[in-house]
Amino acid sequence: METLVSIILPTFNRAAFLPDTLDSVFAQTYPHWELIIIDDGSTDNTVELLKSYDDPRVRYIYQENQGVSGARNTGIAQCAGDMIALLDSDDIWLPKKLEKQLAYMEKHGFEICQTDEIWIRNGKRVNQPAKYAKPEGWFFEASLVMCLISPSCTMFTRKAWDSIGPFDVDMPSCEDYDMWLRACLVYPVGLVPEKLTIKHGGREDQLSNCVPCADLYRIRALMKILQCGKLDAEQEATALAELEKKVTIYRQGCEKRGKSENADQVWNLFCMVQQGKKVPLNTLC
Repeated sequence: METLVSIILPTFNRAAFLPDTLDSVFAQTYPHWELIIIDDGSTDNTVELLKSYDDPRVRYIYQENQGVSGARNTGIAQCAGDMIALLDSDDIWLPKKLEKQLAYMEKHGFEICQTDEIWIRNGKRVNQPAKYAKPEGWFFEASLVMCLISPSCTMFTRKAWDSIGPFDVDMPSCEDYDMWLRACLVYPVGLVPEKLTIKHGGREDQLSNCVPCADLYRIRALMKILQCGKLDAEQEATALAELEKKVTIYRQGCEKRGKSENADQVWNLFCMVQQGKKVPLNTLC
């Protein structure tokens, strides 16, 4: 029996981009999939648009706006597949994405895997800087510096989700950085070395442009992973050093904007983490 792949597609007022994304799903050479579309409170013509996609493999779920983390969590809770693939509502898959990724995971035994990707910024293809090159295997330490896994490139098993999920609904930004820190701590990550995903950027409605001060949420994620109780001594030291770097940069930015209170608050929380004390992470949001 073929493996069922559950595709989780959250969307919020993206009717203008959805057709290309959906068409890329229907063009997949691997046919045994279900598509869970989570409409996260759209007020545009998303509902009307989706009526033209009449396929028993597609399920539509509407919910009041909860953000991308809440939408993904809802979709995964409702899906039936043993394999879960994430897809953002303005990204595109090349036709063999699911087929090649699933075969790669089965051949090499990965619980989490991503593909390489093409970057489109403001409608034009751009070259990725070398620092964003996707690694394979164990790379927890490298993932502390920046997010090295792209949601729309990713597929993982239900077993992996049960051990690393859910997405943190209290993080309106950098929720993927937070999730993949947890993932890289316990799993090696596979890489299909082909550009099978097209990732769009530079749009005004994207989280990176809508949520202020993403650095604060990266700091939260680092404090969170440091308090999980699963890091060995070397991992803890590396994570603490990276946290200090990010806190220092954040403090400098606060001082420039005359927000010394914010700077002092984050520094005090860092000192608590450094001393092994539990910190109230909700104060960072």
